[in-house]
Amino acid sequence: MNSPHTPDPSAFKAALREQWDKAAAGWDRHMPQIRDWLAPATEAMLDLAGIGPGSRVLDVAAGSGDQTLDIARRIGPGGRVLATDLSPAILELARRNAVRAGHRNIETKVADGESLPVDSASFDAAVCRLGLMLFPDPLQGLREMHRAIRPGGTACTIVFSHPGRNPCVTILMATALKHAGLPPRDPFQPGGLLSLGKPGRIDELFRAAGFREVATTVLDAPVRLPSVGPYLAFVRDSATPIRAILGRLDPATAEAAWTEMEQRLGEFTTPDGWVGPNELLLSVGRR
Repeated sequence: MNSPHTPDPSAFKAALREQWDKAAAGWDRHMPQIRDWLAPATEAMLDLAGIGPGSRVLDVAAGSGDQTLDIARRIGPGGRVLATDLSPAILELARRNAVRAGHRNIETKVADGESLPVDSASFDAAVCRLGLMLFPDPLQGLREMHRAIRPGGTACTIVFSHPGRNPCVTILMATALKHAGLPPRDPFQPGGLLSLGKPGRIDELFRAAGFREVATTVLDAPVRLPSVGPYLAFVRDSATPIRAILGRLDPATAEAAWTEMEQRLGEFTTPDGWVGPNELLLSVGRR
């Protein structure tokens, strides 16, 4: 039986799929901004995963495929990358982006990350960038990644770290909940943006899934933009947890929430532009 703080898996996944289908175009529209933000973390993830020419790579919760394109460039024509996602709409954008970039070594498949339709030991590496924390059962997601890679293969994930180190996320969520008349949420509740940020939690899950040589690195990943405006535009277009809360409100109430978010996030304005603090956890394990 699910606890009050654990989402019903089927209902949660159905809602998540719907949210991402609706937000897919917005996420893809902001892909250059997302790429600038996550480029150093993505490179570190692919390095740790040992991805190189000829590698067979599983990209879980791939979204519209920004990091998938990086993988395709690394593995070359002799390699293969399979991009999976729960959302058919966002994965279709990943497919189109791959075609537009001229990569023929990318395949896409709509799939639940907790039940991957792939053969066991069929990949050299598996990666998941900012997706695992949204799984209602991240341990099962890691078990599936472990099953999918060959003995000696590597899995790497990136998730948000502790709430105290991610004030942008906490400001957005707290403001949305306040205007919706909802109580504060446990930031470590399964399926939330910060759910895997508790110190040591992600390493525990990797080991429980069967991985060895587990290690986690803390990465400083600030968002740097000319002003807070472009950040709020990105959130309004594609931040599904915030959109899900505010989408239930009347337009005036929702707009009041967005206005307060902009005011509160303005505190991160510097003489050189807006710098939104974010901290990520890069974790690696070997099968």
